[in-house]
Amino acid sequence: MSASQAEQIAGVRPILRRVVANAGLLLGGRTVNAVLGLVAVAIAARALGAAEMGVLVLIMAFGQFLGEVAKFQSWQTILHFGTRPLAEGRIPDFQRVLRFSLALDLVSTAFGIAVGIVGAFVFARPLGWGSDDAPAAALYMLSIAFMVSATPLGLLRLFDRFDVLAWQSGLISLFRAVGSIAALLLGAGMEGFLLAWAIGTVGSWFYLAGSAYAELRKRGLTQDFSWRGPLTEGMPGAWRFAWNTNMASALDVAFTHVATLIVGALVGPAQAAFWRVGRQVADALAKPAKLLTPALYPELARLRADDQPHAMWRLARNVGLLAGGIGLVMLAVSAFAGPQLLTLVMSKDFAPAADVMTWQVGAAVIGIFALPLEPMLISLGKPGAAVRVRLAVGVAFLAAMPFLVRQFGLIGAGAGLAAAAAALALGMLWFILRENGNRQTATTPAEADPAERLKGDD
Repeated sequence: MSASQAEQIAGVRPILRRVVANAGLLLGGRTVNAVLGLVAVAIAARALGAAEMGVLVLIMAFGQFLGEVAKFQSWQTILHFGTRPLAEGRIPDFQRVLRFSLALDLVSTAFGIAVGIVGAFVFARPLGWGSDDAPAAALYMLSIAFMVSATPLGLLRLFDRFDVLAWQSGLISLFRAVGSIAALLLGAGMEGFLLAWAIGTVGSWFYLAGSAYAELRKRGLTQDFSWRGPLTEGMPGAWRFAWNTNMASALDVAFTHVATLIVGALVGPAQAAFWRVGRQVADALAKPAKLLTPALYPELARLRADDQPHAMWRLARNVGLLAGGIGLVMLAVSAFAGPQLLTLVMSKDFAPAADVMTWQVGAAVIGIFALPLEPMLISLGKPGAAVRVRLAVGVAFLAAMPFLVRQFGLIGAGAGLAAAAAALALGMLWFILRENGNRQTATTPAEADPAERLKGDD
């Protein structure tokens, strides 16, 4: 192990502490978010019942699917291309990155709303809600404009303002919980709960965007900012990076919202409600570990900017092991207390979702162990590799899901989700190992030796 590698590895511990500290800030907000989110879902489930709750879930899944697919992951563009100009005080170059990111957000917002409104009517019956619900679904699609908050998110992560993100996470579910309570007290139907969810999205967006703008002004980064000028000058590969990260995120949606829509289309809204409720609880249980991911991205971007590949590798490995240990505890909770949790939170009508929920938590735990892999690939400038893995796994999962649901019910879908999570992790790992080998070969013969590299990583 060379002296430079030793220095890189020695610097990992304070970075890991910073990642955990930032994740801890997010944990406070996301814990509130998870609890209040479950409160909102529980209120809706008790007020609407499984069938109408399923319609609500399907409309929300369609809107959130479009919001995720339409928006570019421009926060990753901010981190990837903006970290070095900001550190070096090159404000015009940083503003160029910001202009490009904002342009992506605006275009994707318009596209998402247009497709959502049309789709609310065209796909109403195939996706599980009737024509009577289509106008309310179309109105809900307007909230897609406020789901596209990638640029503010990237700026706050870049500025290390994870405290703001923690508050935002809690606010969105607070608004939804209060709105759900109001809908319950007013005796509102499914439309009232849709409105409560939309208000939560809008309110949290204004807080996030306002906080990001305030940070820009405080640092003097808004001075002389102009919408005019080249978008990607001095940003080689910016468009390809933006498309690849967007595709990777869109494919990730296949494991969440698209799966819900498929279940609803095949076996009806009630089963879709079971699937969504199980996934909601699974996400809540896995959330503490997953919070390490947003804290990890900016640190990997900084290490990449400083050309410290060995430190990047060690940091990613340590974060995966730390998060995975937390995930295993959550899996045990789900396996042994799943029916009781669902009965307590939702009502006994939703206890049948416990079995599939355990599979969903298992899939989440696999993803938790593998959570540093995709940030590592993207930080190494290889988002295309992540896209290829997600594309292959996503297509296979969605192709198999109708068969699994028809033959084995929701349990088959849950088992397929866990298998897909494992395949995704192995694919990401293979690309990272190959990229690491390529980089070692491109340096010195000693560093290219796998035995030497393994000694350095230890």
